[in-house]
Amino acid sequence: MAELSRRQLLGASAGAMLLGAPKLALAASRNQFLAVRIWPAQAYTRITLESTEKINYKYFVLNNPNRIIVDIENANLNNVLNTITQKVQHSDPYIRNIRAGQKDDNTIRIVMELKSNINPQIFNLEPVSNFKHRLVMDLYPANGRVGEDPILALLNDMGVKSPTNTINNSSPYRQTAVPKRSNRRPVIMLDPGHGGEDPGAISPNGLQEKEVVLAIARETKKRLEALGYKVYMTRNEDVFIPLKVRTQKAQHVQADLFVSIHADSVNRPEPRGTGVYVLSERGASSEAARLLADSQNRSDTIGGVKMSNNREVNNVLMDMLQSQTITDSSRLARLVLNQLGKHNKIKNEINLANFVVLRSPDIPSILVETAFLSNPQDEALLRSTSFRKKVAQSIADGMKQYLSAAVLAQR
Repeated sequence: MAELSRRQLLGASAGAMLLGAPKLALAASRNQFLAVRIWPAQAYTRITLESTEKINYKYFVLNNPNRIIVDIENANLNNVLNTITQKVQHSDPYIRNIRAGQKDDNTIRIVMELKSNINPQIFNLEPVSNFKHRLVMDLYPANGRVGEDPILALLNDMGVKSPTNTINNSSPYRQTAVPKRSNRRPVIMLDPGHGGEDPGAISPNGLQEKEVVLAIARETKKRLEALGYKVYMTRNEDVFIPLKVRTQKAQHVQADLFVSIHADSVNRPEPRGTGVYVLSERGASSEAARLLADSQNRSDTIGGVKMSNNREVNNVLMDMLQSQTITDSSRLARLVLNQLGKHNKIKNEINLANFVVLRSPDIPSILVETAFLSNPQDEALLRSTSFRKKVAQSIADGMKQYLSAAVLAQR
């Protein structure tokens, strides 16, 4: 065999490198999975796969037994995706188990074994906030109806009638228009902010807003029910609920009051205290209020919303802001803020901002920022069970004062 020169060897090596380059480039461009998260809830279970690149997928549903098969292209298994089986909780109402495997050199197959018939909604989300590309797999109960709108399931999980296109043209409180008080029980909707994929604000020590406000809302519900009111919650578990669905839920049960509960955060530790916000048609009362509203309104982007094709759900008449409702909201806000001032530093004025969850045209609505997670003193308060109970009692007492003078709409 002829002996190869050094130059020939180098040339051959370079050619081999060039021939191998496309394969190397292809491997480098493949999706790298960064996180797998599963959020089980009675309303629906959400699975998210986070990746460096947009995830190309196909899926199909099988029966007997019920399964969902998802094929992900241009991807390889890694240690992150291999943990998906361990992410399933025994208490998950919809998923029995999940497994992932390499179907072929270019495709990953995920098999979900289900506990019941499911209406899956699968879609991609673009990078936002601290998240990269995400594939979202929402598993809604099918309820025996093929093609049922999954957003309706979020409204129907409270056992009330389907929404209609009608809406009250007057505020639930009309002291001049209604001559005598109604004896019916007031209906209140409590809205613990964020949830599921959207943690809300996070303190330097890892305390999450979604956990704090859910605990406070549950305490508030107990106190309001002890007063004889009928109380609903937009969420009573760690689940993501779109902002407009929260307001639609209030309309759905014909709520008389809507209170959204949050915990504030800014990029410096000095600000602290409690604030109450009402909707402003003319803009925020301060730059801080505007920034806060922008932050809270991004929840849908972070949590991810696949909008419904159902006109009854999407068309919630958000542009019908009534001045009387805002006036009623301001009065409620003042009474609640006065009670909250007994337990933490407050600003004397009511804050104004354009929060999505406050845009119900005929339901007096307020947003309570209980304290600052970004402030060490306030964070310590928010960790305290006693402070959470005090906040809950303050909200309930303020609402009781408001309702004692309000005239409920005849329904």
